[in-house]
Amino acid sequence: MNTYKNDDSLRAAQVEKLRSRYGQAKQQRDQWVPLWQECYDYALPQRQSVAMAGQAAGNARTQHLYDATAMDAVDQLAASLLAELTPPWTNWFGLKPGAELSAAEAEAISPKLETATKVMQDHFDRSNFAVEVHQAFLDLVTAGTASLSFDEAAPGAFTAFKFTAVPLGDVVLEEGVNGYLDVTYRYYGLNYAQLKEKYPNASLPISVIEVGEKDASASFDVLEAVIPNGLMYDYMAILVDSSNEECVLTQAVMPSSPFINFRWLKSPGESYGRSPVMKTLPDIKTANKVVELILKNASISVTGIWQADDDGVLNPANIELKPGTIIPKAVGSQGLRPLEMPGRFDVSELVLSDLRSRIRHSMLTDRLAQISGRNMTATEVLERSAEVVHILGATYGRLQSELLTPLIKRAYAILRRRGEIPDLPLDGRIVAMDYRSPLARAQSQKNVQNILSWINASVGLGVAADQAIDFGAAIRFIGEALGVPSNLIIRDLSTSEITTTQGA
Repeated sequence: MNTYKNDDSLRAAQVEKLRSRYGQAKQQRDQWVPLWQECYDYALPQRQSVAMAGQAAGNARTQHLYDATAMDAVDQLAASLLAELTPPWTNWFGLKPGAELSAAEAEAISPKLETATKVMQDHFDRSNFAVEVHQAFLDLVTAGTASLSFDEAAPGAFTAFKFTAVPLGDVVLEEGVNGYLDVTYRYYGLNYAQLKEKYPNASLPISVIEVGEKDASASFDVLEAVIPNGLMYDYMAILVDSSNEECVLTQAVMPSSPFINFRWLKSPGESYGRSPVMKTLPDIKTANKVVELILKNASISVTGIWQADDDGVLNPANIELKPGTIIPKAVGSQGLRPLEMPGRFDVSELVLSDLRSRIRHSMLTDRLAQISGRNMTATEVLERSAEVVHILGATYGRLQSELLTPLIKRAYAILRRRGEIPDLPLDGRIVAMDYRSPLARAQSQKNVQNILSWINASVGLGVAADQAIDFGAAIRFIGEALGVPSNLIIRDLSTSEITTTQGA
């Protein structure tokens, strides 16, 4: 981070321009707030969302909910994304030689890249990445948009990475000309100790210092802005005190954005994403209402609805319907009589079953189950993997470009600057990314099966067919598709060497 200073007038103009741009972006964001809040209310009430910003922690948020199908589906889909994209303690990514390197150059740097991959993976495993990205996946599934803060930890910390799943209520996003949500504004509160820790070189106003030293729990509003500027990013943090006067905490130019914003899917003309919960929200609300009516009907069935003659003896206000109760009645009167129900509610169970099935289907719960089983053959497992790829194909492509790629690039840049990995550019030409998650491997397994079928069919055609196969290239392709570490693959293995080995 290269920090620079400007004079007061220029800085004041920058602050005013930033505030104006943030206000316009917030007006566009506020149009989504009612829809987001409804999705959170019915599918993820425990997550603090936009309209819950001032709600006290620990308050119950499920008083109006009667059916938990949507909440369970959201949890399962988020867990499936975590297991399919970024499984903890698993090599879900790698580094490999770029396309412009020769075979000798690629083989020379492969061990270095595998070591760098292990170093990066160790930092991810030691950090809070799995916890925070799972929270971000919950936001993604519910609201269609998620924001993950990726900061560099202080020197000497247990890991170099520090992650935070930023609530949608704290961020305002803009879509850049490249189609990514690369303009980020974060408006949130920090106490005095947090201010000093995050911005140690900032000149805080005297009023803030006095309040912070007197009340350690006092919160101060901070506005962070990250705006792309060419290949770099302009960063500014502003402290907004009670008098509405802005104080610039820090201003810098960054090689990468500390915020990673990603979407489930995107409708044309919209910046924020759409979620599975939004699609199935009518069924979720209907199922919740059906369960509410079923419970009310069950209560009526247990206690009953009664009618009685107004004979001056029976007082309905003093009657308790419990075992052993003696209810007085006038001589000759009929006393209490049960009121016949006007209809049956048995059909509600059929309606509810259909609604729950549609919710699980829309939330992919029934299609993203465990793809391996005790009685499943290898072919069946591959077919289930292909089905998962088919279902999540479009979403995975977006998550790969908006989440995985920026995540790996920023991690690589941080560790490269620290000197923990080789000083090589991650540009696709010298060093390229290799996605090794279960979903990425499932996408390539179909190609592997096709190649193996072709080789098996060709081998049976004789020597002429064998000579038409570049076994070395085929083996390298299969190894890369299956996620084999690049240092285990010999890059300059020739076909003649393979043929000689097979003949021996």
